[in-house]
Amino acid sequence: MTSTQSEIEVSYDVSNEFFRLWLDERMHYTSASYLTGDESLEQAQRAKCEILYDYAQVQKDSLVLDIGCGWGANVEYLASRGVDRIHGITLSTAQHDEIMARKLPGVQTHVIDYAQYKPEEKYDALQSIEMIDHLCSPAQSHKGLAIDLYREYFRKCASWVKPGACFGFQAILRNRVPRNRKDLEDLRFTADVIFPGGLNPRLEELVAAVNPYWEVLELRTQRVSYGKTTGEWLRRLRENEAEIRERFGDQVFVEYERYLDTCVRAFDQHWSSDVQIKLRQIPD
Repeated sequence: MTSTQSEIEVSYDVSNEFFRLWLDERMHYTSASYLTGDESLEQAQRAKCEILYDYAQVQKDSLVLDIGCGWGANVEYLASRGVDRIHGITLSTAQHDEIMARKLPGVQTHVIDYAQYKPEEKYDALQSIEMIDHLCSPAQSHKGLAIDLYREYFRKCASWVKPGACFGFQAILRNRVPRNRKDLEDLRFTADVIFPGGLNPRLEELVAAVNPYWEVLELRTQRVSYGKTTGEWLRRLRENEAEIRERFGDQVFVEYERYLDTCVRAFDQHWSSDVQIKLRQIPD
C-alpha cells in the first residue's frame, strides 16, 4: 500500500481501549448503514455488514477474505453467520491483537500489506470496507496516478478469487472542495495528523478502475449514513472526555474532537460521501 505500516499505526494504534470508548460495541471504524434513520449505531453497523454479506454472496461454506479487517467487527459478523473459513489482513498490529483476543471460530488474520499478500487458495468471496483510502497519496493523485493504483488493486483482488466470485466493497469518497479557509485547514489536519499518507477516492475513479476485472452489479451511496455515524462517534467521544483526557492526554482528545467534528461537517456539506458496491469478477 502507499500508506506505510508506521502511518497505519498512527491512525489505528493510539490504543484499542481509546477507540473502544467511542466506537460501537464491536468497534466498527467505518460507516454504518442507517436504513430508516431510527436505528442505534449498533443496529446500523450490523445493517452495513448484512448489505456487504449479501453483496459478496457469502455462503456458510465460503472461504472469505476481508481486506483491511480493522479490529475484526466484520469478520466477527461473518463468524456469527456460521461462515466456515474467514481470513483477514491488516497493517495494524493493535487491530490484529484485538482480533486474536476475540478468539473467533474459523478466523485467521495476518499483519501484511495487501500488495505482498499471496493466498494459498482461491476465495469464494471478497469484502473490503474503507481500506482503499490508504492506496493513493495526495502527491500520487496530483500526478494523475490514482486510477492506475486503484486498477492494480482491483486486478490483484480479481486474481485471488474463483471465476465469477463477488466482492462486497465500501469506500469513503471525496466530493466537493470547501471554500472556507478554516474548513480547508481542518480537512488538511485530518489528512496529515489522523490519516497520514491516505486519500479518499472519487466515485468516478473507482468506476473506471474496476475495469476490466470486475463488473458493477449494484451501487449505493450513503452520505447521510456516514454523517450520522460520525455524529454518534463525536457524541460518545465528548461523553467520555474526562476519561480520555486522564488516560490518553489532552492532545488526543483535542485532535480527535477536531477530526470528528470535521467529518460531521464534511458529510453534511457534501465534501465527502460513502459508497457500497457489489462487484462480480469477470473471468478471463
